[in-house]
Amino acid sequence: MGDTSLLTTILLCPVVGLVLVLLTPARAVQAVRWISALSALAAGVLSVHLWRAYDTVAGGFQFVEIIPWVEQVGISYHLAVDGFSTILVMLNSIVFFTGVLTMWDLETRVKEFFAFMLLLVIGVYGVFLSQDLFFFFLFYELAVVPMYPLILIWGSGNREYAAMKLMLFLLAGSALLFPALLSIYHASGLGTFNMILLAQKAFDPDFQIFVYPFVFLGFGVLAGLFPFHGWSPTGHVAAPSAVSMLHAGVLMKLGAYGVLAVGIRLLPIGAVYWAPTFATLAAIGVVYGAFVAIRQTDFKFVIGFSSVSHMGIVVLGLNLAVLGKAGQDALNGAVFQMFAHGIMTALLFSTVGFIYDRAHSKTIADFGGLGSLMPRAVSVFIVAGLCGAGVPGLASFWAELLVFLAALKTYPIMGVAIIVGLVLTAIYILRVFSLAFFGPVNTKWEGLRELDLKGWQLLPRAILLAVLLFFGFFPRVLLDVIDGTTTGVLAAF
Repeated sequence: MGDTSLLTTILLCPVVGLVLVLLTPARAVQAVRWISALSALAAGVLSVHLWRAYDTVAGGFQFVEIIPWVEQVGISYHLAVDGFSTILVMLNSIVFFTGVLTMWDLETRVKEFFAFMLLLVIGVYGVFLSQDLFFFFLFYELAVVPMYPLILIWGSGNREYAAMKLMLFLLAGSALLFPALLSIYHASGLGTFNMILLAQKAFDPDFQIFVYPFVFLGFGVLAGLFPFHGWSPTGHVAAPSAVSMLHAGVLMKLGAYGVLAVGIRLLPIGAVYWAPTFATLAAIGVVYGAFVAIRQTDFKFVIGFSSVSHMGIVVLGLNLAVLGKAGQDALNGAVFQMFAHGIMTALLFSTVGFIYDRAHSKTIADFGGLGSLMPRAVSVFIVAGLCGAGVPGLASFWAELLVFLAALKTYPIMGVAIIVGLVLTAIYILRVFSLAFFGPVNTKWEGLRELDLKGWQLLPRAILLAVLLFFGFFPRVLLDVIDGTTTGVLAAF
């Protein structure tokens, strides 16, 4: 296989996996699991190769593939990656593979579950790889829609409400996006959906200022932007483990990436005009999400609201980047945070799901002394929680530091908001540790002593943990890929 078809090959991994799963009899559950795992592993290996093969000196878009599709309206099968999408493709692969392993013991409608999961992952890859606005939106919708059946059928608790709320919010975002994207195509006068060419078009300033909020809010809903975040924690609580991993780890990044790839790149004047407003909403979200997490009694609600807070740092960084005073740090930090938060939340939800499957409770106060009963599972959760609090040596530290420094140079009060958010994060994480993991052992859970992580169950958590530690100690290998693209994007401001 040559690198000229590398991106298509990555995209085909889950496509082939989906076709094989659909052709496999429903009773052959082990075959379905192995097909899903092998397709995820193949995509993962190729994604790591893509990351290592990306030329950080040349930067820009690489591994370009273009095949005209509907030439009359300028639609092409157009794939390419820059530094941002390269690491996000790798993020999707890591969460995809570890998510399959996390759900290995699933017994209910296994074929259908992995089919929907593969469909979702196809959509995510498509968004990160597409440079045609038509296919970008098509894959975006393909990634979002499977969330509804995945929560409705395999979820727990108030799953019907959670699935419906999620879909209504995300469809509302799409309703804002669709006319905005069509108006960009029409206003360009180029007769093409090629996003690289559209980014070179100088749109009328008034047009940009009018359309940009539709693009930002349309994608921002999926990114968990305050105050349009209400669907997200509710969806986390009801979703099965791997779906929560993909939801927080990857899907919320689609929203932030959409803002960056479409809003900031195509409408730079609009981005600058609206940046103070949306940066303020993001800063509020950082503090609000962390503050609300302190009061939660459910493990998943804590992680869900913490995601609102941490994604607030991403959105804040994107908005600070276009204001020019510390754009390089802000954008590098925002993209790094997308990756680091994706791995961290995947690890948290994978571990909480493991505990829930054995204890059948997500209520923090139900436990006590769990660290004595399940030391390996609790240790993994603790490391992921400390990552969220910005502890040095873990990947999130560098991302949060960069955005914090950019905020101090641009809007110092927003730098204070990040610090307050991290302090509150430390409080709710330590509260969970204290109530659930330490103190006297609740004898009700003595049976969990024999059910701790062991053997292959350690594999997905070990992979995620290793990624957090590796990029925590060696952030440069990720920042080098991001930095060249950041310079190119900020040249427009």
